[in-house]
Amino acid sequence: MKKILIALSGGVDSSVAAGITANEYEAVGATMKLYCSKETDLRDAENICKKIGIPFHLLDFEEDFKNSVIKDFIDTYKNGGTPNPCIVCNKVMKFGKLLEAAEKFGCDGIATGHYVKIEYRNGRYCLKKAADLSKDQSYVLYGLTQKQLSKTIFPLGNMSKENARKYAEGLSFDNSDKKESQDICFVPDGDYFKFIESYTGEKFKKGYFKDKNGSILGTHQGIIKYTIGQRKGLGLALPQPMYVCEKNIDTNEVILCTNEELFEKEVFVSDFNWVSIENPNTKFKANAKIRYNMKEQPCTVYPLPDNRIKIVFDEPQRAITKGQSAVVYDNDYVIGGGIIE
Repeated sequence: MKKILIALSGGVDSSVAAGITANEYEAVGATMKLYCSKETDLRDAENICKKIGIPFHLLDFEEDFKNSVIKDFIDTYKNGGTPNPCIVCNKVMKFGKLLEAAEKFGCDGIATGHYVKIEYRNGRYCLKKAADLSKDQSYVLYGLTQKQLSKTIFPLGNMSKENARKYAEGLSFDNSDKKESQDICFVPDGDYFKFIESYTGEKFKKGYFKDKNGSILGTHQGIIKYTIGQRKGLGLALPQPMYVCEKNIDTNEVILCTNEELFEKEVFVSDFNWVSIENPNTKFKANAKIRYNMKEQPCTVYPLPDNRIKIVFDEPQRAITKGQSAVVYDNDYVIGGGIIE
Protein backbone atom coordinates (compact mmCIF):
# COMPACT_ATOMS: atom_id res chain seq x y z
CA MET A 1 0.00 0.00 0.00
CA LYS A 2 1.33 3.40 -0.96
CA LYS A 3 -1.44 5.89 -0.25
CA ILE A 4 -3.56 5.61 2.89
CA LEU A 5 -6.74 7.31 4.05
CA ILE A 6 -6.56 7.87 7.81
CA ALA A 7 -9.84 7.75 9.74
CA LEU A 8 -9.78 10.57 12.30
CA SER A 9 -12.30 10.93 15.12
CA GLY A 10 -10.73 13.90 16.87
CA GLY A 11 -9.45 11.65 19.66
CA VAL A 12 -5.86 10.90 20.61
CA ASP A 13 -5.76 7.31 19.28
CA SER A 14 -6.69 8.13 15.70
CA SER A 15 -4.42 11.18 15.83
CA VAL A 16 -1.44 9.03 16.80
CA ALA A 17 -2.38 6.54 14.07
CA ALA A 18 -2.34 9.46 11.64
CA GLY A 19 1.09 10.60 12.81
CA ILE A 20 2.58 7.13 12.44
CA THR A 21 0.94 6.47 9.06
CA ALA A 22 1.99 9.83 7.62
CA ASN A 23 5.62 8.93 8.36
CA GLU A 24 5.43 5.76 6.30
CA TYR A 25 2.94 6.44 3.50
CA GLU A 26 1.42 9.18 1.44
CA ALA A 27 -1.46 10.04 3.75
CA VAL A 28 -4.88 11.68 3.51
CA GLY A 29 -7.00 12.46 6.57
CA ALA A 30 -10.76 12.06 6.72
CA THR A 31 -13.47 12.43 9.34
CA MET A 32 -16.97 11.07 9.05
CA LYS A 33 -19.68 13.57 9.98
CA LEU A 34 -22.30 11.41 11.66
CA TYR A 35 -25.55 11.98 13.51
CA CYS A 36 -23.62 12.21 16.78
CA SER A 37 -20.57 14.18 15.66
CA LYS A 38 -19.43 17.08 17.84
CA GLU A 39 -18.04 20.23 16.24
CA THR A 40 -15.09 20.15 18.66
CA ASP A 41 -14.13 16.65 17.45
CA LEU A 42 -14.38 17.66 13.79
CA ARG A 43 -12.20 20.69 14.48
CA ASP A 44 -9.63 18.62 16.42
CA ALA A 45 -9.38 16.17 13.52
CA GLU A 46 -8.80 18.94 11.01
CA ASN A 47 -6.18 20.56 13.26
CA ILE A 48 -4.27 17.27 13.52
CA CYS A 49 -4.11 17.05 9.73
CA LYS A 50 -2.76 20.61 9.56
CA LYS A 51 -0.23 19.76 12.26
CA ILE A 52 1.22 16.79 10.40
CA GLY A 53 0.79 18.40 6.98
CA ILE A 54 -1.69 16.15 5.20
CA PRO A 55 -4.94 16.94 3.33
CA PHE A 56 -8.20 16.78 5.30
CA HIS A 57 -11.65 15.74 4.09
CA LEU A 58 -14.96 15.97 5.95
CA LEU A 59 -17.29 13.22 4.76
CA ASP A 60 -21.00 13.71 5.40
CA PHE A 61 -22.32 10.26 6.26
CA GLU A 62 -25.09 11.40 8.60
CA GLU A 63 -27.94 9.83 6.62
CA ASP A 64 -26.01 6.59 6.12
CA PHE A 65 -25.42 6.43 9.87
CA LYS A 66 -29.11 6.93 10.59
CA ASN A 67 -30.17 4.32 8.04
CA SER A 68 -27.74 1.66 9.27
CA VAL A 69 -26.46 2.11 12.82
CA ILE A 70 -29.40 3.89 14.44
CA LYS A 71 -31.97 1.83 12.53
CA ASP A 72 -30.36 -1.43 13.63
CA PHE A 73 -30.11 -0.12 17.21
CA ILE A 74 -33.82 0.67 17.38
CA ASP A 75 -34.96 -2.44 15.48
CA THR A 76 -32.95 -4.74 17.75
CA TYR A 77 -34.51 -3.25 20.89
CA LYS A 78 -38.01 -3.43 19.38
CA ASN A 79 -37.43 -7.11 18.54
CA GLY A 80 -36.48 -7.94 22.13
CA GLY A 81 -32.70 -7.79 21.79
CA THR A 82 -29.91 -5.61 23.17
CA PRO A 83 -27.72 -4.20 20.36
CA ASN A 84 -24.07 -3.23 20.17
CA PRO A 85 -24.08 -0.24 17.77
CA CYS A 86 -20.28 0.09 17.73
CA ILE A 87 -20.00 -3.26 15.95
CA VAL A 88 -22.47 -2.17 13.26
CA CYS A 89 -20.74 1.20 12.92
CA ASN A 90 -17.35 -0.45 12.41
CA LYS A 91 -18.65 -2.90 9.84
CA VAL A 92 -20.89 -0.57 7.82
CA MET A 93 -19.38 2.89 8.30
CA LYS A 94 -15.68 2.82 9.21
CA PHE A 95 -14.75 -0.18 7.10
CA GLY A 96 -17.54 0.12 4.55
CA LYS A 97 -18.30 3.72 3.62
CA LEU A 98 -14.81 4.89 4.54
CA LEU A 99 -13.15 2.29 2.33
CA GLU A 100 -15.40 3.40 -0.54
CA ALA A 101 -14.26 6.98 0.05
CA ALA A 102 -10.63 5.85 0.13
CA GLU A 103 -10.98 4.35 -3.34
CA LYS A 104 -12.49 7.62 -4.64
CA PHE A 105 -9.47 9.52 -3.30
CA GLY A 106 -7.12 7.09 -5.04
CA CYS A 107 -5.98 5.46 -1.79
CA ASP A 108 -4.88 1.84 -1.50
CA GLY A 109 -6.36 1.38 1.96
CA ILE A 110 -7.25 2.94 5.31
CA ALA A 111 -5.68 3.28 8.76
CA THR A 112 -7.58 3.59 12.03
CA GLY A 113 -6.74 4.08 15.70
CA HIS A 114 -8.12 0.74 16.87
CA TYR A 115 -6.02 -1.36 19.24
CA VAL A 116 -5.83 -4.60 17.26
CA LYS A 117 -3.42 -6.41 14.92
CA ILE A 118 -3.58 -8.05 11.47
CA GLU A 119 -1.45 -11.00 10.44
CA TYR A 120 -1.40 -12.78 7.10
CA ARG A 121 -1.03 -16.55 7.43
CA ASN A 122 -2.24 -19.68 5.62
CA GLY A 123 -3.65 -17.57 2.82
CA ARG A 124 -5.92 -15.48 5.08
CA TYR A 125 -5.83 -12.11 6.80
CA CYS A 126 -6.15 -12.86 10.51
CA LEU A 127 -7.39 -10.52 13.21
CA LYS A 128 -5.38 -10.62 16.44
CA LYS A 129 -5.66 -9.07 19.87
CA ALA A 130 -3.65 -5.93 20.57
CA ALA A 131 -0.40 -6.04 22.52
CA ASP A 132 -2.11 -3.92 25.20
CA LEU A 133 -4.89 -6.31 26.24
CA SER A 134 -6.48 -3.65 28.43
CA LYS A 135 -7.23 -1.68 25.23
CA ASP A 136 -7.86 -4.61 22.86
CA GLN A 137 -10.76 -3.93 20.47
CA SER A 138 -10.81 -7.21 18.53
CA TYR A 139 -14.29 -8.00 19.91
CA VAL A 140 -15.90 -5.10 18.02
CA LEU A 141 -14.06 -5.81 14.75
CA TYR A 142 -15.01 -9.45 14.16
CA GLY A 143 -17.31 -8.39 11.29
CA LEU A 144 -14.46 -7.34 8.98
CA THR A 145 -14.20 -9.23 5.69
CA GLN A 146 -11.03 -10.53 4.09
CA LYS A 147 -11.15 -7.65 1.58
CA GLN A 148 -11.54 -5.06 4.36
CA LEU A 149 -8.68 -6.57 6.38
CA SER A 150 -6.45 -6.65 3.30
CA LYS A 151 -6.90 -2.90 2.89
CA THR A 152 -6.52 -1.84 6.53
CA ILE A 153 -3.62 -0.82 8.74
CA PHE A 154 -3.78 -0.68 12.55
CA PRO A 155 -0.72 1.36 13.64
CA LEU A 156 -1.55 1.05 17.37
CA GLY A 157 -1.66 -2.76 17.46
CA ASN A 158 1.70 -3.03 19.25
CA MET A 159 1.40 0.17 21.29
CA SER A 160 0.09 0.78 24.81
CA LYS A 161 -2.30 3.62 25.56
CA GLU A 162 0.36 5.23 27.72
CA ASN A 163 2.84 5.24 24.85
CA ALA A 164 0.20 6.55 22.47
CA ARG A 165 -0.32 9.59 24.71
CA LYS A 166 3.44 10.09 24.96
CA TYR A 167 3.68 9.99 21.16
CA ALA A 168 0.93 12.62 20.93
CA GLU A 169 2.69 14.80 23.49
CA GLY A 170 5.94 14.46 21.56
CA LEU A 171 4.25 15.87 18.45
CA SER A 172 2.53 18.59 20.54
CA PHE A 173 -0.94 17.39 19.58
CA ASP A 174 -3.54 19.58 21.27
CA ASN A 175 -5.66 16.52 22.11
CA SER A 176 -2.88 14.47 23.75
CA ASP A 177 -4.70 14.53 27.11
CA LYS A 178 -8.24 14.38 25.69
CA LYS A 179 -10.58 12.08 27.61
CA GLU A 180 -12.04 9.01 25.94
CA SER A 181 -15.76 8.71 25.38
CA GLN A 182 -17.21 5.59 27.02
CA ASP A 183 -20.81 6.07 25.95
CA ILE A 184 -22.77 5.28 22.81
CA CYS A 185 -22.08 8.44 20.81
CA PHE A 186 -25.72 9.16 19.94
CA VAL A 187 -26.96 8.38 23.48
CA PRO A 188 -24.44 10.39 25.55
CA ASP A 189 -26.57 10.36 28.73
CA GLY A 190 -27.06 6.58 28.53
CA ASP A 191 -30.86 6.83 28.49
CA TYR A 192 -31.50 4.83 25.30
CA PHE A 193 -35.21 4.41 26.18
CA LYS A 194 -35.70 8.18 26.12
CA PHE A 195 -33.62 8.43 22.93
CA ILE A 196 -35.69 5.82 21.08
CA GLU A 197 -39.01 7.37 22.10
CA SER A 198 -37.79 10.84 21.11
CA TYR A 199 -36.20 9.69 17.84
CA THR A 200 -39.11 7.54 16.66
CA GLY A 201 -41.98 9.48 18.22
CA GLU A 202 -43.34 6.17 19.53
CA LYS A 203 -44.57 5.52 23.06
CA PHE A 204 -44.01 2.00 24.34
CA LYS A 205 -46.90 0.54 26.29
CA LYS A 206 -46.75 -0.63 29.85
CA GLY A 207 -47.15 -4.35 30.50
CA TYR A 208 -46.68 -7.03 33.11
CA PHE A 209 -43.64 -8.33 34.91
CA LYS A 210 -44.18 -12.07 35.42
CA ASP A 211 -42.23 -14.93 36.95
CA LYS A 212 -41.54 -18.16 35.08
CA ASN A 213 -44.76 -19.66 36.39
CA GLY A 214 -46.81 -16.85 34.85
CA SER A 215 -47.63 -15.06 38.09
CA ILE A 216 -47.90 -11.27 37.79
CA LEU A 217 -45.23 -9.45 39.79
CA GLY A 218 -45.96 -5.85 38.77
CA THR A 219 -46.10 -3.44 35.84
CA HIS A 220 -43.21 -2.54 33.55
CA GLN A 221 -42.84 0.86 31.89
CA GLY A 222 -42.14 -0.30 28.32
CA ILE A 223 -40.53 -3.55 27.18
CA ILE A 224 -37.50 -1.98 25.46
CA LYS A 225 -36.46 -0.40 28.75
CA TYR A 226 -35.10 -3.67 30.12
CA THR A 227 -32.24 -6.00 29.25
CA ILE A 228 -31.34 -9.56 30.21
CA GLY A 229 -29.69 -9.81 33.62
CA GLN A 230 -31.05 -6.45 34.82
CA ARG A 231 -32.04 -6.13 38.48
CA LYS A 232 -31.86 -2.41 39.27
CA GLY A 233 -34.49 -0.03 37.99
CA LEU A 234 -37.36 -2.53 37.90
CA GLY A 235 -39.37 -0.52 40.43
CA LEU A 236 -40.57 -3.63 42.25
CA ALA A 237 -40.60 -4.63 45.92
CA LEU A 238 -40.02 -8.40 45.86
CA PRO A 239 -39.25 -10.90 48.64
CA GLN A 240 -36.04 -11.95 46.88
CA PRO A 241 -33.76 -10.46 44.20
CA MET A 242 -35.21 -11.03 40.72
CA TYR A 243 -33.60 -10.44 37.34
CA VAL A 244 -34.83 -10.00 33.77
CA CYS A 245 -34.39 -13.31 31.95
CA GLU A 246 -36.77 -13.01 28.99
CA LYS A 247 -38.74 -10.41 27.02
CA ASN A 248 -41.85 -11.56 25.18
CA ILE A 249 -42.54 -8.96 22.50
CA ASP A 250 -45.79 -10.62 21.36
CA THR A 251 -47.42 -10.42 24.80
CA ASN A 252 -45.51 -7.32 25.99
CA GLU A 253 -44.31 -9.22 29.07
CA VAL A 254 -40.98 -9.09 30.90
CA ILE A 255 -40.13 -12.38 32.62
CA LEU A 256 -38.11 -12.35 35.84
CA CYS A 257 -36.12 -15.14 37.49
CA THR A 258 -33.58 -15.77 40.23
CA ASN A 259 -29.88 -15.18 39.62
CA GLU A 260 -29.21 -18.94 39.45
CA GLU A 261 -31.72 -19.28 36.61
CA LEU A 262 -29.78 -16.77 34.47
CA PHE A 263 -26.97 -19.26 33.78
CA GLU A 264 -26.91 -21.27 30.55
CA LYS A 265 -24.35 -23.31 28.63
CA GLU A 266 -25.68 -23.13 25.07
CA VAL A 267 -25.93 -20.16 22.75
CA PHE A 268 -26.95 -20.03 19.10
CA VAL A 269 -25.28 -17.41 16.92
CA SER A 270 -26.32 -16.16 13.47
CA ASP A 271 -24.61 -14.05 10.77
CA PHE A 272 -21.32 -15.62 11.84
CA ASN A 273 -18.30 -14.13 10.06
CA TRP A 274 -15.33 -16.50 9.83
CA VAL A 275 -12.20 -14.37 10.08
CA SER A 276 -8.94 -16.19 10.78
CA ILE A 277 -10.06 -19.59 9.46
CA GLU A 278 -12.45 -20.79 6.80
CA ASN A 279 -15.76 -22.33 7.85
CA PRO A 280 -14.80 -25.77 9.21
CA ASN A 281 -16.90 -28.92 8.81
CA THR A 282 -16.55 -30.28 12.33
CA LYS A 283 -16.84 -29.11 15.93
CA PHE A 284 -13.75 -27.68 17.62
CA LYS A 285 -12.56 -26.42 20.99
CA ALA A 286 -12.02 -22.68 21.44
CA ASN A 287 -12.68 -19.77 23.78
CA ALA A 288 -15.55 -17.33 23.40
CA LYS A 289 -17.06 -14.29 25.00
CA ILE A 290 -20.63 -13.03 24.86
CA ARG A 291 -20.02 -9.40 25.81
CA TYR A 292 -17.22 -6.89 25.37
CA ASN A 293 -15.95 -6.60 28.93
CA MET A 294 -15.79 -10.28 29.91
CA LYS A 295 -12.94 -12.77 29.82
CA GLU A 296 -13.19 -15.48 27.15
CA GLN A 297 -14.45 -18.82 28.41
CA PRO A 298 -13.59 -22.32 27.13
CA CYS A 299 -16.21 -23.86 24.88
CA THR A 300 -16.97 -26.19 21.98
CA VAL A 301 -18.10 -24.63 18.70
CA TYR A 302 -20.49 -26.50 16.39
CA PRO A 303 -20.68 -25.06 12.83
CA LEU A 304 -24.24 -25.02 11.44
CA PRO A 305 -25.70 -24.25 7.99
CA ASP A 306 -26.49 -20.67 6.88
CA ASN A 307 -23.59 -18.97 8.69
CA ARG A 308 -24.80 -20.08 12.11
CA ILE A 309 -22.96 -21.78 14.96
CA LYS A 310 -23.82 -23.29 18.32
CA ILE A 311 -21.49 -22.57 21.24
CA VAL A 312 -21.55 -24.91 24.24
CA PHE A 313 -19.55 -23.46 27.12
CA ASP A 314 -17.69 -25.75 29.51
CA GLU A 315 -19.29 -23.82 32.38
CA PRO A 316 -22.68 -22.03 32.37
CA GLN A 317 -22.53 -18.33 31.50
CA ARG A 318 -24.66 -15.60 33.04
CA ALA A 319 -27.25 -13.55 31.15
CA ILE A 320 -26.70 -14.61 27.53
CA THR A 321 -28.40 -11.75 25.70
CA LYS A 322 -30.15 -11.72 22.34
CA GLY A 323 -28.72 -9.06 20.02
CA GLN A 324 -25.29 -8.96 21.62
CA SER A 325 -22.28 -10.51 19.87
CA ALA A 326 -20.50 -13.77 20.56
CA VAL A 327 -16.86 -13.76 19.46
CA VAL A 328 -14.76 -16.94 19.25
CA TYR A 329 -11.00 -16.92 19.85
CA ASP A 330 -8.03 -19.23 19.37
CA ASN A 331 -5.62 -17.66 21.86
CA ASP A 332 -4.90 -14.23 20.31
CA TYR A 333 -6.63 -14.92 17.00
CA VAL A 334 -10.25 -14.01 16.31
CA ILE A 335 -11.80 -17.08 14.72
CA GLY A 336 -14.99 -15.14 14.06
CA GLY A 337 -18.14 -13.70 15.55
CA GLY A 338 -21.85 -13.18 15.09
CA ILE A 339 -25.12 -12.10 16.67
CA ILE A 340 -26.64 -14.02 19.58
CA GLU A 341 -30.08 -15.38 18.69
